[in-house]
Amino acid sequence: MLTTTGWTAVYRPASGASPREAALASWTGSRFEGRLLPAADAPPPVVARFFARLDGAQRARLAEGHPLVVGNLDGAPPSVRYRANRMSLQEAARVEAARAHDITLAPVDRATAARRSHRFESLAEPGRQILVFDPTGGGLAAEVFGDLGEARRVSVVVPGVDTDALTFERTVRRLTSPVGMAESLYEAERAAAPAGRTAVIAWAGYTAPTGVGMDAATGRLAVDGAARLRSLTSALPGRASVALFCHSYGSVVCGVAAHELPHRVTDIVVAGSPGMRAANAGELGTSARVWAMRDAGDWIADVPHLEFGGLGHGADPVSGEFGARVLSAAGAKSHTGYFEPGTESLDNFAKIGTGAFGSTVCATGDDTCRRGTSATEGS
Repeated sequence: MLTTTGWTAVYRPASGASPREAALASWTGSRFEGRLLPAADAPPPVVARFFARLDGAQRARLAEGHPLVVGNLDGAPPSVRYRANRMSLQEAARVEAARAHDITLAPVDRATAARRSHRFESLAEPGRQILVFDPTGGGLAAEVFGDLGEARRVSVVVPGVDTDALTFERTVRRLTSPVGMAESLYEAERAAAPAGRTAVIAWAGYTAPTGVGMDAATGRLAVDGAARLRSLTSALPGRASVALFCHSYGSVVCGVAAHELPHRVTDIVVAGSPGMRAANAGELGTSARVWAMRDAGDWIADVPHLEFGGLGHGADPVSGEFGARVLSAAGAKSHTGYFEPGTESLDNFAKIGTGAFGSTVCATGDDTCRRGTSATEGS
């Protein structure tokens, strides 16, 4: 079955296509038990209706036959995506392990392959809930903490520059990685609302800029990231409300996406933002509450907050003129400390993630950022 459904083609592509491209070619136009498969870019409701007609065994077989497509298919049940992505990760780890011992490759490439193999093995461990995985290029990934199906509130961590499959999680400086950020937020939300039904997603599902160069100074990569973020938030199961926690360049992605996000996205929180490609919060065109914070020692404050000729990302979200609800980030210590336990930044994130808006701490020390919100809006 695996041979006829494209698994061999995915990992041994004759045309030189990437694994993802080969997987899509195998999927396109294929049938499964007499049913034409939905397009890989079909709207999430279309995908959801297709999977609703399949029983558990059929879903499992489809995931096994087309793991790199099913694992990234917005609208497919999360449990099916987790299963598919575990298979893709295990196979990708084997491919990279072989490359790590390929003497025809340069030493630096073998070393990178060894690191990727180790990372993929880690992500494939039992119990991990990988919602997105694509090994193409630097790699895309997303992981869920908590039960997406039961959650009443979902928080999505949207990271910034230098995010790829290798940096998706870190052993050293753990809280600078998407996984570390999301784990820290999930633990803080659980502590803030022990009975609350919450889930947190570490989302590195877009190609982020490498370093603080031209890509980081423009919105080119943010446009693709915004489309992917819109698809993700539209496809989440149930009726959970969604809060976005957008760090650094991730806030550019959230700003570009804002006007087309579904109404279930009730809050957009930016930290250490270079701008959201808008002159003010009203220009974002969203019904979501917009929150912003910046630590006093964050170097991003020195980046010019302007946009000219496509360079720069617009007004400073923590400025009074922008019109966001400005939160305290006390204790965050520079650009990468916003998710550190014990900081007011993480405490504020957790309060927003659990709906306890009335207890957020404003940067001004008064209740300015809380005005117009109720003390709590459920959990």
